[in-house]
Amino acid sequence: MNFYPLLGALALIYALVVLFIAIKRPAKIWEMKKIQIFRKLLTDKGTMAFFVIWGLGFIGLAVWLFIL
Repeated sequence: MNFYPLLGALALIYALVVLFIAIKRPAKIWEMKKIQIFRKLLTDKGTMAFFVIWGLGFIGLAVWLFIL
């Protein structure tokens, strides 16, 4: 059984959740302590850029896993 497509689907779902957090900025998630630390270190724009880059990286991982 080939598990790569399943891992690709999970990576794609994770990427979409991360991009949702970066774009919509839900208040309950954006006020979590871990994200507050990111906001202090990277500012709001830097934190959003980090999330977007992280999400795009996981989309790339998902595509790679789908074509294996």
